[in-house]
Amino acid sequence: MRIVIAIGGNALLHRGERADAATQLRNVTSAAEQIAWVAERHQVLIVHGNGPQVGMLAEESERDPTLERGYPLDTLVAETQGMIGYWLAQNIGRRLPDTPVGALVTQVVVSAADPAFDRPDKPIGPYYPTEEAERLSDERGWEFTKEEHGMRRVVPSPRPIRVIELPIIKRLLDQGCVVIAGGGGGVPVASDRSGVEGVVDKDLVAALLAEQIRADLLVILTDVPYVYAHYGTPRERPLVLTSPEELDAMAFTAGSMRPKIDAVCAFARATGRPATIGALNELVAVITGARGTHIREGRALGRRQR
Repeated sequence: MRIVIAIGGNALLHRGERADAATQLRNVTSAAEQIAWVAERHQVLIVHGNGPQVGMLAEESERDPTLERGYPLDTLVAETQGMIGYWLAQNIGRRLPDTPVGALVTQVVVSAADPAFDRPDKPIGPYYPTEEAERLSDERGWEFTKEEHGMRRVVPSPRPIRVIELPIIKRLLDQGCVVIAGGGGGVPVASDRSGVEGVVDKDLVAALLAEQIRADLLVILTDVPYVYAHYGTPRERPLVLTSPEELDAMAFTAGSMRPKIDAVCAFARATGRPATIGALNELVAVITGARGTHIREGRALGRRQR
C-alpha cells in the first residue's frame, strides 16, 4: 500500500514538556521506530506538524534585540521543515539502512484572497498566562485564543491550493524512497512563489498530497487515541468507525480537531479510500485497524464504538 502519515507537532512536543532538543528527539525516536515498521511493509510519505516549534522560533526571533524585525513565518516554517525533517530522516534511516529516506523543503501555493487572513485561527507556539498574552498583543499585535491550558497565539491558516514539489515527491516514492514532505503544512507562497505570512494546516496538505499521489490510506496522528463524539461532556464516546456524513454533523474545535476532520473527510470523499485518526504512540495498531477512528465514505457508521 501507499500510505500518507501525518504527525502532529504536539505529538512531537507533548503538552507541558520543555522545548529542549533532547525532549523532541526522544519523541521523534519513538515515532521513527513505528514509522520504520510501516515503511518496511508499505510505501510511506510523512507529513509533520510544527505548531509548537514554529511558534517558539517566532517568539525567539521577535525578542532578538539585534534584529530590526522578527523573521517572517514562511521562513520559520522552512527552518522547522529542515529541523524536524532531519530528525525524522536520521532516526528512520538508522532503522532502514537499505532504504533511502529524504526530507524535502516543500512550498505550498495559497491564495492572497483567502478569508483566513482576516480570521487567524491556527494556534502556534507555547501557552501564555492571560496577562502576558495581553501584553504581547499590545506590543506586537499578536492575536490569541483561549485554550484549556492557557492563551495561545493564532495566525492565518490559508487553504492549500497546490504543492510545488509534487512531481519530485511522486518520483521519489516511485523509486522506493521514504519521503518527508509538506512539513508544517509546507512553506506558504503566493502564485509567484513569494513568501506569505501564515501557517498552512499540515492535515489539509496531507490530504491534498494523499489524493494526488493516489495513496491507499491517509493516517493522521495526534495525541489522542480516537475522535470523540460529545468530547468533554458526560456523553463523550470514542468513534471507531464513522463516515464523512456523520462527522459533518458534529462540532469540533476550529484550531485543533476540525482541520483533521476536514482533511480525512476530503480525502475519503475525493478518492473513496479510507482515512484514520489515532495516537502517534499507537501507529502500528492504527495502521492494522486495531486502534483509532476509521473514516470511510458511505452511510453513517459511527454508532459502532468500544
